[in-house]
Amino acid sequence: QVQLVESGGGSVQAGGSLRLACAASGPTSRTYCIHWFRQAPGKEHERVASINRAGFTAVYADSVKGRFAISQDNAKNTVYLQMDSLKPEDTAMYYCVAGPSCDRTDYWGQGTQVTVSS
Repeated sequence: QVQLVESGGGSVQAGGSLRLACAASGPTSRTYCIHWFRQAPGKEHERVASINRAGFTAVYADSVKGRFAISQDNAKNTVYLQMDSLKPEDTAMYYCVAGPSCDRTDYWGQGTQVTVSS
């Protein structure tokens, strides 16, 4: 059974930083690729970044390129999202999502709230 547990969210002022963590458990074949998605109030889910166990990374949201970075510690089965230079528009619920490949989003965590104040 796959479980994804996010941590690290919170409230921060604009310009600040947060690091989200996603601890994954269960068969590694099912969590080969891990994504970070976010959903702001009234908006659809947006894929922010992805990483697979081979180290392939991608940042998808143009609005966060150059500010957010995804990384992993395979020994700890944990994926991180380092968020720097945060802006109020980054305010959202951030979800850790996993799948057996990076075109899959089979498993979702409960989410962690990030609030950025101006």
